[in-house]
Amino acid sequence: MAFPISDASPVAHQGPLPQSADVVVLGGGVVGVMTAWALADRGFRVTLCEKGRIAGEQSSRNWGWVRQQGRDFAELPIMMESLALWQDLQRTLGDGIGLRQEGTLYIARTEAEMAGFTAWADKARGYGLDSRVVGRAELAALVPGHVAPWLGALYTSSDARAEPWTAVPLIARALAAKGVTLRENCAVRALDLSAGRIAGVVTEAGRIACDQVVVAGGVWSSLFLRAHGVNIPQLAVKATAARTLPMAETFAGGAADERFAFRRRLDGGYTIARSGAHDFALGPDAFRHFGIFQPVMRKSIKTTRFFPAAPKDTPDAWGTPRHWAADEVSPFERMRILNPAPNLKRLAQVCDDFAKALPQLGRPVIADAWAGMIDTTPDVVPFVDRVPSIPGLVIATGTCGHGFGIGPGLGRVIADLVADRPTGHDLSRFRFSRFTDGSKIDLAPSL
Repeated sequence: MAFPISDASPVAHQGPLPQSADVVVLGGGVVGVMTAWALADRGFRVTLCEKGRIAGEQSSRNWGWVRQQGRDFAELPIMMESLALWQDLQRTLGDGIGLRQEGTLYIARTEAEMAGFTAWADKARGYGLDSRVVGRAELAALVPGHVAPWLGALYTSSDARAEPWTAVPLIARALAAKGVTLRENCAVRALDLSAGRIAGVVTEAGRIACDQVVVAGGVWSSLFLRAHGVNIPQLAVKATAARTLPMAETFAGGAADERFAFRRRLDGGYTIARSGAHDFALGPDAFRHFGIFQPVMRKSIKTTRFFPAAPKDTPDAWGTPRHWAADEVSPFERMRILNPAPNLKRLAQVCDDFAKALPQLGRPVIADAWAGMIDTTPDVVPFVDRVPSIPGLVIATGTCGHGFGIGPGLGRVIADLVADRPTGHDLSRFRFSRFTDGSKIDLAPSL
């Protein structure tokens, strides 16, 4: 299968839909797949519906970092659990996961960055994490041959990396082997409600009766939910990345400074990207949520490029319908897979910065470039909660580009939320009501 995954990619999961299930999961990204995995382990009859292809969007287009470092401290315990689950998946499913525990580096060019790293590492020690701040000499040993004016770094040796394009589809195949129904090219058009409660879903291929639904649709989640009167502040930003041809190794894990990021790959190249840089297209939701997104926008304004309108049929395009009937073609069928064009100008600058910092490796030669759409929230942490107004509805969205690493842990948490079992973690930070209950917006660490 060619990468990136597109509408032309083969459909791997196309079996018949059941008439009923205990739970229907909307979305075949890492969070949806791992939620279905954990639900199946708990004995639930699960059907997962994906409008396009498994991992067709951001779950295959991310950097491949499985990092604990730099997390919001409400996410950190879940992420630590998630790393252990990634290790279990590798043992169970083999090396197609691509998991390597090679560490993560956040590299500082300024004293202010070093101070932020120190403060985060000091607090992380209370969670039993091995993060620590390293100085120039140790950084030179970790990234030999660099000539950048780096002062030091935040280093977590227990962090890992994996291969997103192969990992999530591999997990999905194993999930199907466990007896879970997966259906690609099958958009869920609407919830079916009875007396205000979940009674099923209406898909383009027919109705499935169920008592509970998990919406894990990434950037499409808010569009689907809004059609049912459930409003969450969520926007989509575009991030560009690339795969280089094989190069000599410097640091075997993932590393980033304020200008560029890189992650060693199993094929001998690197995944490279511009650190913290995004493209953002204006649409109705951008204006609707302008006020609540101002704090995070102020932090990212220098690295965000703005466009006047989102492309046709994307979630926040001006012409994308906000309401439709269950027997009509939905927006999720008009745009099966978001496959935006990469920002090649930005990638050229990444290659220049990489070569300046690591001259012994030479300038990277790009083999493939792609872009993905990231679901963002005003405080840069996800929604993981039941929706009070619709009993049986659970939302799991807004992972803000951090979903790949934490996906297995979130899947386990969401499954126990669905099962009304203790989740083992405080989920109040991720509550549905946090932007309407008068709480102050508390931004996640911007390390």
